[in-house]
Amino acid sequence: MGIPVHELAHARAGDKGDTSNIGVFGYDDDSYQILKKELTAARVENELEEIIEGSVTRYDLPQLNGFNFVLEGALAGGVTTSVRVDTHGKSLSYALLDIVVDVEK
Repeated sequence: MGIPVHELAHARAGDKGDTSNIGVFGYDDDSYQILKKELTAARVENELEEIIEGSVTRYDLPQLNGFNFVLEGALAGGVTTSVRVDTHGKSLSYALLDIVVDVEK
């Protein structure tokens, strides 16, 4: 069964230059374990490949039931040079929360 990440977690996004930084935090321990297995850096990179140009690194934050995803080349040059509508990349967190992950019944 597949469910979107937003049913398991919430997210916050930040930026620095051309890099987006997205924190994803599971609502509980079970959600965190599902996300730990399903929401890999490779999966995020694959799902957002039309938006980002660089690599994705995931840092696990088990004490917080969360992850920090660092997306390189995600902001078309950054706030001062990008012509995108969302120059800070805040909408990237919503794109990430829409990824559908597999959940065992």
